[in-house]
Amino acid sequence: MKVIVSAGGTGGHIYPALAIINRLKEIDSKLEILYIGTHNRMEKEIVPEKGIPFETLEIYGLYRKKIYKNVKTFTCFYKSYRKCLRIMRKFQPDLVIGVGGYVTAPVILAAHKLKIKTAIHEQNSVPGASNRFLSKYVDKIMVSFPASKKEFPEEKTVYTGNPCSEDALKATPIQKSEYGLNERKKLVTIVMGSLGASHVNQFLIDSMSCFENKNYEVAFVTGKQDYEEVIKHTFPKNIHVYPYVPLTSFMKKTDLLVSRAGASTLSEIMALHVPCILIPSPYVPNNHQWKNAMGLVQEKAAILLEEKDLKGDILVKTIDQLLDHPIQLEAMKKQLSRLAVSDSATRIVKELYKLVDGDSYGKDKNA
Repeated sequence: MKVIVSAGGTGGHIYPALAIINRLKEIDSKLEILYIGTHNRMEKEIVPEKGIPFETLEIYGLYRKKIYKNVKTFTCFYKSYRKCLRIMRKFQPDLVIGVGGYVTAPVILAAHKLKIKTAIHEQNSVPGASNRFLSKYVDKIMVSFPASKKEFPEEKTVYTGNPCSEDALKATPIQKSEYGLNERKKLVTIVMGSLGASHVNQFLIDSMSCFENKNYEVAFVTGKQDYEEVIKHTFPKNIHVYPYVPLTSFMKKTDLLVSRAGASTLSEIMALHVPCILIPSPYVPNNHQWKNAMGLVQEKAAILLEEKDLKGDILVKTIDQLLDHPIQLEAMKKQLSRLAVSDSATRIVKELYKLVDGDSYGKDKNA
């Protein structure tokens, strides 16, 4: 099978796209993949490193305040659309799938024009602008949250979960000793995404002294951008600071996670049943991280702290309260287990195969 995948802008779009590609490769040993992304965002570095053929589009999102800049936006969109038509006429894909970001719009529209089967995947509980627009043109819509189904045409929408959950289950747990951690002590992992993380990191720096003499260890993952600044400070001995960790591997040894509420992270939390305190980023469109988080909070599967409420020792007190009540932690794990979709990448690939040639999923035509 020949497939074009498009996703861009953030890891929340790119990593689900890669998870889908990985599952497709497992099914079809001679799968031909082409990835179309933006010319200046993180997929430009990540995707080629995976050995996946990559085409770029010069394309930009709409400006809501500086309207005059949209002249360039629309010009680039039209050029990107024409380029996608040329790419598809040459590549001859059986299927085109968009996994989020404004780059997917010209890709999906070109495929629709050429009558190629199309699908989109929505990661967040609140659909992004691109997917809302594209929902009228695609053959299949797949969503990560059951509540999202009502946001799209019912007859072509299916709940699949987020494909990152399946990849998370395959991750190898870390050896704590390799990170200077004690295997016998409980581990709290604190990790914020890059967007707006500097504000939270400053709060954490100011409150780290509150963790002194605790009977657990804290892994403080700063992100590469803030790491050099953070390590200039002195912290209690049970605080371990890292610029980056393989998060899903780390989560398998984590007793309590403190994180943002991106859709991919939540899918991994559910798949691995990791009790969590969620601090949604307030800097994202439609406040979708808060809405993502509330999906778990309402099921008593997570605790919510809003960034505006981060003052004094509130985070440390919340952590202590959870770790001192193992029954509550176990109840959270059970709720996460109930909500988890452990085979989401497989569900997605099944839907894609149905689109292309009926119900031939799992049959490697090249074997």
